[in-house]
Amino acid sequence: MARIAGIDVPNNKRGVISLTYIYGIGRSTAANILAKAGVDENIKVDDWNDDQIGAIRNVISEEYKVEGSLRSEIQLNIKRLMDIGCQRGIRHRNGLPLRGQRTKNNARTRKGKRKTVANKKKATK
Repeated sequence: MARIAGIDVPNNKRGVISLTYIYGIGRSTAANILAKAGVDENIKVDDWNDDQIGAIRNVISEEYKVEGSLRSEIQLNIKRLMDIGCQRGIRHRNGLPLRGQRTKNNARTRKGKRKTVANKKKATK
């Protein structure tokens, strides 16, 4: 297995697909990385030689923020939004959807499992 940016990329897949296993790299970014490194997209990771792996590592480390540093930057951005008390920060704090979605019916991914509220009991006479 080739180890790039602290991740073991799968050997039996094409280069473009296997690079997407790294957090922060999608299909188009993976294609750009392979183009800059001079590696064909369709070659499987098994067939990469050490020079190609080194070139890919160099491109990723020099030009892209991936894995831990990207995750920490995103967390800092979210914390900043919560600290300044803007709309998005308040929604993050309350665990609600941020981008204008309705919450009456759906939004279960953000809100979590349903919390059932019991009915008020009627007083007996």
